[in-house]
Amino acid sequence: MEYILGEDKPPGCIFCPEPRENLPERLVLFSGRLTRIMMNKYPYINGHLLVSPLRHLPGLDDLTPEETLDLMHKVRESIAILKQVMHPDGFNVGLNLGLVAGAGVESHLHFHIVPRWAGDTNFIPVFAEVRVIPEHFRQTYDRLAPLFQALPDEDQTCVSLK
Repeated sequence: MEYILGEDKPPGCIFCPEPRENLPERLVLFSGRLTRIMMNKYPYINGHLLVSPLRHLPGLDDLTPEETLDLMHKVRESIAILKQVMHPDGFNVGLNLGLVAGAGVESHLHFHIVPRWAGDTNFIPVFAEVRVIPEHFRQTYDRLAPLFQALPDEDQTCVSLK
């Protein structure tokens, strides 16, 4: 919450790193023609991913049909990789549109993929305002990165639903 409400954020958009930036340092797992996948630097739990269009857009209605399809393919592929590597019992998947809906970066649409395990919540966040993450996020990145780097980045065909 300090990050969301704080004024000491770095300049620019976290989803729009410059092409020459060190993408692993920014926790970017995949950067394709239309979509980017990165780990959340402030995760709710291990494996918390953010999937966004490459273009800086605030809403679903701003996406082209091709971007929409690619974004959903990457959400699905991200879940498959998390299942393979981390073996969660389930997932929370969603997006927050607008500041009042909880969007930390409301100007750049992004999906959250949060793996869940039975019993993964406890009393510590309530009493101590601390999250317990059982694996350092750099270790999680190292386990996930090879699979994301192998993802195809091919053109998707959109089918009209008329």
